[in-house]
Amino acid sequence: MAPVIPVLVVDDAETAADLARALIAGGLPALEVTLRTPAAIDAIREMAAVPGGVVGAGTLLTEADVEAAKEAGATFGVSPGATRRLLDACEANDLPLLAGAATPSEAMHLLERGYSVQK
Repeated sequence: MAPVIPVLVVDDAETAADLARALIAGGLPALEVTLRTPAAIDAIREMAAVPGGVVGAGTLLTEADVEAAKEAGATFGVSPGATRRLLDACEANDLPLLAGAATPSEAMHLLERGYSVQK
């Protein structure tokens, strides 16, 4: 288990593999790449090829985000919330999701869907 999951905003995918190697060597094997830049999907692809790491995609908002992240090699997703469509897409693509919940009702909805770990 990783003590911390770095949340990474990568502007240049060419630096992604070196960044992943450095973080893994430093004891941080779980890496979350946010989908906030045009380079994010390519960065996930590069980091996923580095041995010893577990790469996820953050800020998943749409079904297309889920599909692109999974295709690039993401093994988990993170989202600020949890719409039915997003949950359906993650489940259809076999992508574990750390979904955000802000209210008791949102947390209960996620629990009903089987999401016992939430942010």
